Amino acid sequence: MDDNVRPHRALLVDEFLESEDIRRMDWPARSSDLNPIEHVWDALERAIATRNPPPRTIQEMKTALLNEGDQLPQEVINCLISSMKSRCKACISVRGDHTPY
Repeated sequence: MDDNVRPHRALLVDEFLESEDIRRMDWPARSSDLNPIEHVWDALERAIATRNPPPRTIQEMKTALLNEGDQLPQEVINCLISSMKSRCKACISVRGDHTPY
């Protein structure tokens, strides 16, 4: 599943997914993003942005992501999972339009 943004549709991405036999799900271009992992990525991105010095290589980024992921409190993940019912209700109430979460 991806949200159809240009980087997700790059030839390099297509070739990688094909080489790994990964099939994409059909997903409307303007659909609401109900995937809680996006919030986890956001938390990791913010944590890495505070690092001094910032990661400069792919290996440094991988290490930083693993370290920050290990430090992410389980409660953050639990709250995201628990929020799914209210997030789905919000999406339904606005018929798939913008939701405030």
